Amino acid sequence: MRLAAILFALTLALPASAQEDPIRQTIQNQLDAFQADDFARAFTFASPNIKGLFQTPENFGAMVKQGYPMVYRPAEVEMGDLREIAGNLWQRVRIVDQAGAAWYLDYMMVETPEGWQINAVQLMPAPDVGA
Repeated sequence: MRLAAILFALTLALPASAQEDPIRQTIQNQLDAFQADDFARAFTFASPNIKGLFQTPENFGAMVKQGYPMVYRPAEVEMGDLREIAGNLWQRVRIVDQAGAAWYLDYMMVETPEGWQINAVQLMPAPDVGA
C-alpha cells in the first residue's frame, strides 16, 4: 500500500517533466539526425509550419547547414530550462560548436498529433563572460 502512495505522489509531480523529457528528446533526435546527415529524419521533427516553409528535407538541411552550423555539427549539447512565454513552450539549449564557441538557442515547441515538434529556433545572445 505504501508503494502505491509513493507512485501516486510521483505521478502528481510528472506534468512538468512529462513535457520536458519528450521535448528534450525531440531536439536531441533532430540533432542526432543532423549528425548522420539524415535530413529526411531531421525534417520529421519540424512542425507543420516549418515543413510548409521549407517544403523539402533538402531545403531544410541547406538552411540549417548555412544558418545554424553549430546545430548541424555540435561538439557539445546541454539542455537548459524549459520555459513558458506568452503561452508557448521554449527549451533553452547550449551548444558548443566545433571551434569551441558556445551558443545559446531557444527552441519553440508545439505539440502535434505526431508528438512534440520544433516550431522555431532562435539564436540568443551569449551571456556576458567574466567580471
